[in-house]
Amino acid sequence: MKTVLTIAGSDSSGGAGIQADLKTFEAFGVFGCSALTVLTAQNTKGVTNIQEVPASFVKEQIQTVLDDLDISAIKIGMLFSNEIINTVKESIKDLNIPIVFDPVFISKAGSKLLNNDAIENLKTLFEYVDIITPNLFEAKELFDYDILNEKSLEVISKLPCKVVIKNNKITKDNEVLSLDTLFEKKNKKVFYTKLIDTTNTHGTGCSFSSAIAANLALGKSIEEAIKTAKDFIYYAVKNAPNIGHGMGPISHKKGIECLVKQKDFT
Repeated sequence: MKTVLTIAGSDSSGGAGIQADLKTFEAFGVFGCSALTVLTAQNTKGVTNIQEVPASFVKEQIQTVLDDLDISAIKIGMLFSNEIINTVKESIKDLNIPIVFDPVFISKAGSKLLNNDAIENLKTLFEYVDIITPNLFEAKELFDYDILNEKSLEVISKLPCKVVIKNNKITKDNEVLSLDTLFEKKNKKVFYTKLIDTTNTHGTGCSFSSAIAANLALGKSIEEAIKTAKDFIYYAVKNAPNIGHGMGPISHKKGIECLVKQKDFT
């Protein structure tokens, strides 16, 4: 069995962060292990408190796992501080396995979760990862991204890693689609599903990036991993359990059940 490590924050409501990553790993038949960076008190309505894990303990968690387990891929999520960013960078810089980085620093509502100096420091991780998965707000902050901004596309084309930018929306043949775009140097490829009109989207970004990591561990190409992750999220959102009074979580179990009916991912 392949083993995948997630380095990310905890979500006490179980919908995002480490909890979503481990559910996603389990869904794809890989064994998940974890290194926690922050503890959060949160629910579907929002975050009420954050407790940072000391960087030295983050390092110890990562190293202890790497010393014992044969890790096939890594997913990185919320890193929270410069100290943790630097610790994670030091821990991964010499590894030769697929690494997926979800640069969690701006929420879907557009709220910043990191200081500006830490955001700049995030960029120093790019040369050590295979792909980053920013949302539209994060891509705007990192690259001044706009689909019509040729200058930002030039910046992306010079990055040392691949980039998949999430959450664009387009209308095609009177149907609204959810669009993710993969940039690899000057090449790009579009992945889309129908856009579901729902508030049950808590943890979609975490689960998307961890699904990519799981599929890379299983030997899939980047494009195959993204397509599989995109379809998985679509089904997981479509079959969400409708719990909580805010942005509800998705159903990882139903997501993989529907995906399996469509194709063999193993």
